[in-house]
Amino acid sequence: MKKTIKAICRNAVLAAFSAVLLVAAGGCSKSGAKTNAKINDTTLRIKKQGVFSSGGSITEPVPGTYDETTNWLSTTREGNTAHVDHANVFFQIPESETKNPVVFLHGYGQSRTGWQTTPDGREGWADMFLRSGHSVFLVDQPRRASAGMTAKMTMSSLDAWGEGGMYYKPGDQAWYTHFRIGRVPPQRYEGSQFPSGEEAQNQFFRQMTVNTGDYDEKLFGKSLSAVLVDVRKMTGKKSVYITHSQGSRVGWQTDPENIAAIVAIEPGGTPAPDSEEYKKLLAAKIPVAVYFGDYIDNGPADIQSTTFWKTVRDNALIFAERYNADGGTAIVADLPKEGITGNSHFMFQELNNAQIAAHIEEWLSKVLK
Repeated sequence: MKKTIKAICRNAVLAAFSAVLLVAAGGCSKSGAKTNAKINDTTLRIKKQGVFSSGGSITEPVPGTYDETTNWLSTTREGNTAHVDHANVFFQIPESETKNPVVFLHGYGQSRTGWQTTPDGREGWADMFLRSGHSVFLVDQPRRASAGMTAKMTMSSLDAWGEGGMYYKPGDQAWYTHFRIGRVPPQRYEGSQFPSGEEAQNQFFRQMTVNTGDYDEKLFGKSLSAVLVDVRKMTGKKSVYITHSQGSRVGWQTDPENIAAIVAIEPGGTPAPDSEEYKKLLAAKIPVAVYFGDYIDNGPADIQSTTFWKTVRDNALIFAERYNADGGTAIVADLPKEGITGNSHFMFQELNNAQIAAHIEEWLSKVLK
């Protein structure tokens, strides 16, 4: 793959994401030439980038003998196998790599796209963490997006209509309400950090990605464990594992030996004390940070999701209290209580995403010494 150098010209200083991420105003003329040698260069310099797959399996051959003369035209596919249920990873290693690599894992209905940009086209967390000195590894989990190959198409009631599973079940409005952006699109809650405007909403909904196969937490955990093994081979370091929503549940199923720290962004749940997942994290001494946004304690009482997110947040607090008491290191960052307000389930894509990324970097600097 050809090396790509991405030049980004900014008109304002991005000051919130720590000193190492300061992006100077100006820096490029209309022709792309630097206008002042003393102005900080905003170019992202990538030493290496590419794509690879990790984990997965190979199906048994279809009964019969493969006939290369008919090959693809044989609708019965005798003798054919399929490589399935792997994870697919896009990675970038910066020239200025100084910190642990970051492995990003998306949530349900999403892909790695959510880490790369925002609905209104601003810089995503992938580039922000690159600027801070991390290599980044952006995963499409098995049976999703670029890792969609699987042996059996989904018939999950969350994704498909009826037993045939031939039609994808719509969910734009359900995503919007459940993830606390607003009651009904295009409404946003008061003080919302979610980007406004019709085009931003359009871009957000077009990030949603159908599952090709059924959700299998333990199987996905095996493929993500393989990703972390490959990342350590490439970088020589354990990974900071940033997971989101349903992806966090896969995160708890991932083998911890190649994990430096876990940052769970509004996880679908946290390990119950004394569970197998809890014991593995504790034995490996994995620092854990769990982040929650706004509109939980102050969410609409008549929307069922409000109770759901309160329960998830409260269980995370129980997890962290017990984890710390047992000798581990854990925090629950309830952002509104820290004065960071207006965030939905998609805080990494919102107007203050740089501020939250800086908050994570500050925590990492304390636990990864």
